[in-house]
Amino acid sequence: MPEYKAPLRDMQFVLNEVLELEQHYQQLPGCEDATGDMINAIMDEGAKFCERVLSPLNQVGDQQGCQFNDGEVTTPDGFKEAYQQYVEGGWPSMTHAPEWGGQGLPESLGIMINEMTGSANWAWSMYPGLCHGAMNTLEAHGSKQQKETYLTKLVSGEWTGTMCLTEPHCGTDLGLLRTKAEPQADGSYQISGTKIFISAGEHDMADNIVHIVLARLPDAPAGTKGISLFIVPKFMPTPDGGAGARNGVSCGAIEHKMGIHGNSTCVMNFDAATGFLIGPENKGLNCMFTFMNTARIGTALQGLAHAEWGFQNSLSYARERLQMRSLNGPQAPDKAADPIIVHPEVRKMLLTQKAFAEGGRALIYLSAMQADIAAKAQDSQTRAEADNLLALLTPIAKAFLTETGFESANHGLQVYGGHGFISEWGMEQNVRDCRISMLYEGTTQIQALDLLGRKVLMTQGETLKTFTKIIHKFCKAQADNEALKTLIPTLASLNQEWGELTMKVGMKAMQNRDEVGAASVDYLMYSGYITLAYLWARMAAVAASKLAAGEGDADFYQAKLTTARFYFERLLPRTRSLVATMESGADNLMALDEAHFRF
Repeated sequence: MPEYKAPLRDMQFVLNEVLELEQHYQQLPGCEDATGDMINAIMDEGAKFCERVLSPLNQVGDQQGCQFNDGEVTTPDGFKEAYQQYVEGGWPSMTHAPEWGGQGLPESLGIMINEMTGSANWAWSMYPGLCHGAMNTLEAHGSKQQKETYLTKLVSGEWTGTMCLTEPHCGTDLGLLRTKAEPQADGSYQISGTKIFISAGEHDMADNIVHIVLARLPDAPAGTKGISLFIVPKFMPTPDGGAGARNGVSCGAIEHKMGIHGNSTCVMNFDAATGFLIGPENKGLNCMFTFMNTARIGTALQGLAHAEWGFQNSLSYARERLQMRSLNGPQAPDKAADPIIVHPEVRKMLLTQKAFAEGGRALIYLSAMQADIAAKAQDSQTRAEADNLLALLTPIAKAFLTETGFESANHGLQVYGGHGFISEWGMEQNVRDCRISMLYEGTTQIQALDLLGRKVLMTQGETLKTFTKIIHKFCKAQADNEALKTLIPTLASLNQEWGELTMKVGMKAMQNRDEVGAASVDYLMYSGYITLAYLWARMAAVAASKLAAGEGDADFYQAKLTTARFYFERLLPRTRSLVATMESGADNLMALDEAHFRF
């Protein structure tokens, strides 16, 4: 059976040595209690839960799937019990305000726990994960009564939550949604419509499910300006805080999916269901997007999770599987053949997984720390700067890490050869489960348009300059670092090219707006490779410093330097082809008349 081992040493390296997390927390009001000892204790306990409870259920969830019977959903064996342990451990309340029963810990600490739960068992992790958006929405926009009624139950984990956005006729374009909200005399609303692709929309793991639903009021303006947000509980709350009468919301079906079988993806029918307005009328999208950055970081975690899981298991297999001899002669002469890890192409796949997983971890943690600062810093300018950097990093993290996570999952299967195609080893499940990550929370293509169009060009490049200045200062500070002499000139050159290339695309787009769409995905991937290059250079700088001082585990730090070199020499050159395709323009995509698309 495949296994998961929480990579605590690497997590601690990024947090403590590269990003200096404890110092970060000491500078944020309300986070002073998050000391190094506390952080390590939380991570240790989280690792035990993920390794011992969640990981063994990963294949169970895939093989059994969720069962649908007359509107009711039964989760796979062990899922419900694991959730009860999760609640008893206080995990749902970690990052929420003490006023509503939370522990008040920083958002970034929750992200680290989510990495471990997601890597151990992505399908299970989605049940509590989907609650996070509902809780953040209520915390930011709910009334005091709504928070007392619903948020306290969500924070405790007694109830779970969903986000009900998509409808059968509209995906990303929410301006087309048709779900209706009819005002009632008592101040409530009757919600009617159908939502699809609702993860964890129905299940047996909690006493109640609180749906956060987008719908239109009768006199609402057309398009996205006429969308409001509502609370629609599965069971109406009782005066004593329990789950009472069934509301007019039901699960019509669960989807038969390529992967994540252990999580129910539901068609939800709202039939004059009682709902309650959150925030102002016709401002539903504004309310929803207040937490969208952290939600998309949560999806970026899926790319990291599948890369890490694939790397761990394919590495173990590569060390044990015997196949052929090394071209330089036997490396294990006492065995019938050499383990496949001696072969260069196997090494390339393993190193690619390692580079994307460890670089991706650094990117997610950096992004999570910006979310902390944007939410909690005392100085308004500091909050604004962090928010701008987070806005730039979010589409890069979400799209780049899910694309490279899928690549890494496929490398994991490939290392296993024919055995990777067989279910018992778990590698084909990892590929199937990973595939959705490039689709939900905005496809790669949508993220790319958001990055290039909204975050970069619509700000005249100012958002990008925020980050390129950071990289420039780092390169300048490390210019004389002999240990990084093969990395810094390359990073500095690409950082400069990033701005120049952006200007070229922007100038072309002034003549033809399709140039933005034609360049966007390549631009995002190019941006992702440079972002990870910066983070790998930072990690290499720390590793080189530790080695020079003779501190810590020399093998660990040497591996960081070697992997950084691999990234710069084997993966970063992909930027050259991306530049070529971006500069080729929109004409080669749009020249063929639609009528000539034939088969």
